[in-house]
Amino acid sequence: TLGTLWNLLVYLTTVYHIKSVNAATILNFFSGTSNLATILGAFISDTYLGRYTTLAAATIASFIGMVLLTLTAALHSLHPPACTSEGQCEGPTPSQLAALMVSFFFLVVGAGGIRPCNLAFGADQFNPRTADGRRGIASFFNWYYFTFTIAMMLSATVIIYLQSDVNWALGLAVPAVLMGLSCVLFFMGTRLYVCVRPEGSPFTSFAQVLIAATRKRRLRRSHNTFELFDPPHQSKLVSKLAYTDQFTCLDKAAMRTTKDVLCSDEKTSANPWRLCTVQQVEEVKCLARIIPVWLSGIVYFVVITQLGTYVVFQAAQTDRRIIKSASFQIPQGSFIVFQMLALTVWIPVYDRVMVPTLFRFTKREGGITLLQRIGIGLALSVVTMLVSAAVEHRRRRTAMMSCFWLVPQQLLAGLSEAFTAIGLIEFYYRQFPENMRSVAGAFFFLGLGLASFASGLMVIAVHRATSRRDGRPDWLAQDLDEGRVDLFYLVTAAIAAVNLIYFVACSWWYRFKKSDGDVNAGNDVELHESSKIAVNPAPV
Repeated sequence: TLGTLWNLLVYLTTVYHIKSVNAATILNFFSGTSNLATILGAFISDTYLGRYTTLAAATIASFIGMVLLTLTAALHSLHPPACTSEGQCEGPTPSQLAALMVSFFFLVVGAGGIRPCNLAFGADQFNPRTADGRRGIASFFNWYYFTFTIAMMLSATVIIYLQSDVNWALGLAVPAVLMGLSCVLFFMGTRLYVCVRPEGSPFTSFAQVLIAATRKRRLRRSHNTFELFDPPHQSKLVSKLAYTDQFTCLDKAAMRTTKDVLCSDEKTSANPWRLCTVQQVEEVKCLARIIPVWLSGIVYFVVITQLGTYVVFQAAQTDRRIIKSASFQIPQGSFIVFQMLALTVWIPVYDRVMVPTLFRFTKREGGITLLQRIGIGLALSVVTMLVSAAVEHRRRRTAMMSCFWLVPQQLLAGLSEAFTAIGLIEFYYRQFPENMRSVAGAFFFLGLGLASFASGLMVIAVHRATSRRDGRPDWLAQDLDEGRVDLFYLVTAAIAAVNLIYFVACSWWYRFKKSDGDVNAGNDVELHESSKIAVNPAPV
């Protein structure tokens, strides 16, 4: 459904006869709720059910949702009758609307469980304590995004064609059948999966650290780490984290006072809301270090979203014929395929050619560090918006420009996404504590959801700021020839450039997670040092 989400706008307006404004509101609410539900799904997975059980329940819920949505198109009693020849249309009855909302409910439940858990569950099948396992994890993230993009391309072309030009019941039945097939394949591999058991709520532990540190905020912090409460680490799931000297105010949560009471074995605190372990404090520090990078990712997706929106309007005012003598025109909504095409072509080249080549020079398993990979994508986003501004400037000066002038900016956007989006996904997975890896997946989709809202606010702000009292069109006028989308792209490029500078500062400051006794600890140190040369990487 993700690839055909906005085609559902056509379904709601043409089949259910819902007004376009109300239909857009329903889909915005559906999309936003699906992204926000990933946080709840991640919490349930990491705290109670585990990733396998959460995925099992979510895939079944998604299948039920797709079947119900298909039935709303196939059964005449579940949608309004067709409009009359005079153009009179009946809206949906309460029961018909209820059937539609129930299908959306199951799809939200499915998305809330699948999106945060599928990546983490797939990466769980590799052993991160071996070199082959770590290489497998890096390759898995690349190929996951590759197959995801292929599926999006098929949805944006074949499935949308079936829905719009053949039959809605058939167009919705095909993804429903594919969802059912995915359920069968998932359960067929049950005996082969590595299933990581949850160890309780990590959010409770985080709250304990914050409250304990607040209670002891007046204490003078000790510079001797041996005085901190650091009992033997017993968890088999979460690795023992090494002490870091960032966010040292949180260290007060692990400082022992006369009011703190230990249990008889002196390995646990009698009141964990007053005294926490160094391990708990370091887990909170991991999250605190990730948030600045996550904010940079949100700004990145705001930039890419603006391009994806206005390229459709640009394409509508270009010559979309493949050859001048042909009558067939490329649909204006299909130009996103060029972005996906660049992504799908580059990922295999990067994974099979670039990474091994870079490894010979850098001796790092991923060729370059995750922060360097993200930074390259951010730099490409600046170039993408500058090229987009130049192309739009040319389009405004040309009577009927060929649509293929829009292809380079789409290819650059796809290349940028291949670096930044995949880099962010793997970065969250590796840097979150092991008991929060489903939350790591939810973080990515939460960022996408917030970026969508921020993109809308940015458009409103630019529209109002550039409106003129004399009635002349603003930058984002309905007719692009009367507006100045090229200037809007330049503003977006400036935002992307500031975001890049901010990210470079974050990469200098960031400390990669290190585990005591971990075979990869030495590599983490190397990663941290290399992040400090993100601006001037070593020559390759």
